[in-house]
Amino acid sequence: MSYHGKVTPGGTPDVRELPHLVITKLAVSEMANNVYLLRCRDTDDQLLIDAADDAPRILSLVGGDGLSTVVTTHQHWDHHRALAAVVDATGAETVAGTDDADELPVPVDHRVGDGDRVEVGSCSLEVIHLVGHTPGSIALLYDDPEGTPHLFTGDSLFPGGVGKTWKPEDFTSLLDDVTRKVFDRLPDETWFYPGHGDDSTLGAQRPHLGEWRERGW
Repeated sequence: MSYHGKVTPGGTPDVRELPHLVITKLAVSEMANNVYLLRCRDTDDQLLIDAADDAPRILSLVGGDGLSTVVTTHQHWDHHRALAAVVDATGAETVAGTDDADELPVPVDHRVGDGDRVEVGSCSLEVIHLVGHTPGSIALLYDDPEGTPHLFTGDSLFPGGVGKTWKPEDFTSLLDDVTRKVFDRLPDETWFYPGHGDDSTLGAQRPHLGEWRERGW
């Protein structure tokens, strides 16, 4: 596998080719936000996860095939700075977690929660609601029928810990959700793609869950 998931703002995107889905990872902005473009091999439909910044670069990545959907993983401004421009240019439908949708700069066409599905062509992504970084943060699970699961976690899970929280009860909520809905359910080989920085696998992070809880952040 040539994909490594290491990208930098202004650098070359990295591309992962699965049997039915192509994942392109791009970094943008001074905060090194990750943007993910998913393309269904069967239909060429495309879905974007987090139009974080640099609309011209995102639109260049989308190219002439158009964009059917933009999913925003959570309400924080650094993950949706290019959302309005991308939606205006493509007419893409918008998706966000129910409890974060009102904070976005564009109307949200589909408000989603646990167990809802977001389609990109013939591929289906399951919504996982993870409360703590924000009230409506979501992750998207692509359970590849011919391989390992792939999970897009926004700012809820990173290599080294869960996302930033501002109150102890929010930290407990987020770690409990990540433990129960992600680690207790999905196998070690699950590859996850965070909102900033490098990717990882659940297996690489699983031994540290107790340390994260004891650490408290």
